[in-house]
Amino acid sequence: MLNLRILEQQILLPGTKGLALTQPLQQQNIGEQRWNVLNADTSFPVAVLKHSALQHNLQWMKNFCETMHVVLAPHGKTTMSPQLFDLQLKNGAWGITLATVNQTLIAHRYGVKRILLANQLINRSDTQAVLALLKNDPEFDFFALTDSLEGVHRLELEVQRSGLERPLPLLVELGFPGGRTGCRSQTDALSIARAIKQSPYLTLAGIEGYEGLIVGKHREQDLIAVKSFINDLIALTQQADQEGLFGAKEILLSAGGSAYFDLVGRGFEQITQLSRPTTAILRSGCYVTHDHGFYKHLLDDMQARESAVEVDNLRPALEVWSMVQSRPEPDLAILTMGKRDASYDIDLPLPFQTHRPGSSSMPTKLPGGCKIEKMNDQHAYLRLPKDSDICQTLQVGDLVACGISHPCTTFDKWPLILVVDDRYQVESAINTFF
Repeated sequence: MLNLRILEQQILLPGTKGLALTQPLQQQNIGEQRWNVLNADTSFPVAVLKHSALQHNLQWMKNFCETMHVVLAPHGKTTMSPQLFDLQLKNGAWGITLATVNQTLIAHRYGVKRILLANQLINRSDTQAVLALLKNDPEFDFFALTDSLEGVHRLELEVQRSGLERPLPLLVELGFPGGRTGCRSQTDALSIARAIKQSPYLTLAGIEGYEGLIVGKHREQDLIAVKSFINDLIALTQQADQEGLFGAKEILLSAGGSAYFDLVGRGFEQITQLSRPTTAILRSGCYVTHDHGFYKHLLDDMQARESAVEVDNLRPALEVWSMVQSRPEPDLAILTMGKRDASYDIDLPLPFQTHRPGSSSMPTKLPGGCKIEKMNDQHAYLRLPKDSDICQTLQVGDLVACGISHPCTTFDKWPLILVVDDRYQVESAINTFF
């Protein structure tokens, strides 16, 4: 669906992170090399995506959205990978959500034709870059957010200057006290919606909010707050519709990060009796790879409260493999990965299995108590339980696989990530653009 040929034909040079190349290699020929991570055929550290988990997660979310009667515009900032965008669109995604103009330009370059910018256009040069896309590509659909009259007036002026012959579609963003962007009251949001309605250069496409920041120490209180926020979004949408403020053939109603998308889906089911069709859009991005930590715990909670969540849950697809390079203490192993290679913004990497290159067996599970206790730029400190045999058996040259908590900040460390089968045979690669 997307224009990926240029990526497959590009030449990977010696020094490409994760690959132990000695001569240039065309990317589309990676699978022909018959590399296997367990044989230490790659460089280390190396980031991999499990193909089977990716396919499972894509189908899982497609089924979920169909059950909830919502559409998905996955947040592309998670991966910034055209190959993964392509898979998501082929599996029924309505469009791609992005966070910046640069991300928008990259996605459009590879053929994404519908983008929801879950952010605001403020800078003139950024705004004009987007408007140029809209002028030059009549098939390109783009939506942005706004939460102020000042923002509306700036956009109105830029569209007028650009000569764009169609109005710029906007969603009014509703926020909450202590949150990030977004109007802090229904009154303010409606005043902005009315200003958009009055402009010949803009059109009100919908209402938007982001509930994902409502994550505190008390989960039950968080759930109550999320449900209340979704109700506020619905009430704002209904009021704007009663005033005839929407300008498109359908009304877009969007929320749903990767933490509480079941509550958003259930909440949006309450939308009834609007003057025109409504498209409810989730923006979950992390589902495609899931993780071993932060989102795993949130999805476990979701499964406990939501019967529509399949028993066969999302599966972690992203792993970072490194090698033991030093055993300086009996219960300490130093690994060949660090902050330049794996997420550490929420949790440190989660070691879960090990393998000795040359062994014919599959990787073995690490005993409980193994923990990455800190990382430097290029080193990780793996603390081993003192009473475990692993203190005697783990050797220099052994491989250690780590799961990730919050995948977004691992993707941005890897321009190229290998796709492997369940036996860690390298099949292909995806590219990222950060």
